[in-house]
Amino acid sequence: MLRGSPFLLAAALVLAAPAEAFRCGDSLVTVGDTKAKVLLECGAPTLKEKVGAREETYGAKTRGKRAKKTKTVEQWTYNCGEGDFIYILTFEGGKLTKEETGGRGRGRSECRGR
Repeated sequence: MLRGSPFLLAAALVLAAPAEAFRCGDSLVTVGDTKAKVLLECGAPTLKEKVGAREETYGAKTRGKRAKKTKTVEQWTYNCGEGDFIYILTFEGGKLTKEETGGRGRGRSECRGR
């Protein structure tokens, strides 16, 4: 027979979830997911913005220089409506790198499954 408090069970469930995750209906999108996966799981965002670009160097030096690659930085905003939050997902080079809240949502939810 298992003994334990409901608090321990709840703590274990919270700790098992990724720190940077956004729930879309029955699915969870996390840092490292592609824009395509987020679009399939969450649907179209309320707003898409290109917010910059990041230049990276990689590989071995050739003629004293390293190869460069520019990654587009985009933010997708999801308004999950009254009683929930506005979520801002940041993508670099097509991969989800950050999830944050941008205040309380307003009006009807535009988030899948909410």
